[in-house]
Amino acid sequence: MTLARHELRQGRTALLVWSAAISLLMAVCVLLYPEMEGNMENVGDMFSSMGSFSAAFGMDQVDFGALEGFYAVECGNILGLGGAFFAALCAITALEKEERGHTAEFLLAHPISRQRILSEKLAASLAQVALLNLAVLAVSSASLVGIGKEVPWKGILLVHLAYFLLQAELLGICFGISAFLRRGGMGVGLGVAAMMYFLQILANLSEEAGFLKYITPFGYAEGTKIVAEGSLDGGLILLGALYGLAGIAAAFWEYCRKDIQ
Repeated sequence: MTLARHELRQGRTALLVWSAAISLLMAVCVLLYPEMEGNMENVGDMFSSMGSFSAAFGMDQVDFGALEGFYAVECGNILGLGGAFFAALCAITALEKEERGHTAEFLLAHPISRQRILSEKLAASLAQVALLNLAVLAVSSASLVGIGKEVPWKGILLVHLAYFLLQAELLGICFGISAFLRRGGMGVGLGVAAMMYFLQILANLSEEAGFLKYITPFGYAEGTKIVAEGSLDGGLILLGALYGLAGIAAAFWEYCRKDIQ
């Protein structure tokens, strides 16, 4: 696993920065909750009555004044977008950077198969995403305990699990795309993550666009829906797993046959 360790060393600064930024923002949101709790009932009523805006972000499904609902809306959006961007960037640059940085010739000159290169780069990307989620969960849990409120752990842990699965799916999709790119990976990765987020907003806004939830991983990682129902949508998660695996399969197919520049 020499290559995987090398990838982890190369990405440790980005991992630390992203983990610290997401963790800090989530901790601030949690620590602000006791100060805002008294006014949350009126705010929740206002948000739930804002029609399409409320539906777009799922704020009509939860009690915004309750800790669980507040966490799903505020912290869920931070982890959802931040984690999605990080996972997409990890995966989209995994293969593309070797040709963009002209290091592919050096790497492929070693006695290591392309299949092993792909496997170790994929393992390193998954490890980085897992480490980010563990760090965020640890900081968020400490913040929740620190405010002295009764914590609805089931709903909160389900939200974190859903967003980890979302990131894993995006990682698989972007890993597949990376095998077809020679440069410009960062923009493509951020674009894919942002597109998936806005597809979910469109799916919430219109019944006619409801089919989009079967395309975007945000369809099963909507914090407000998870908190309201107390469970994850197994069907959508399975579909998302198939999308991610298809991306990984595409990466192996393309990278093992392409001419590396």
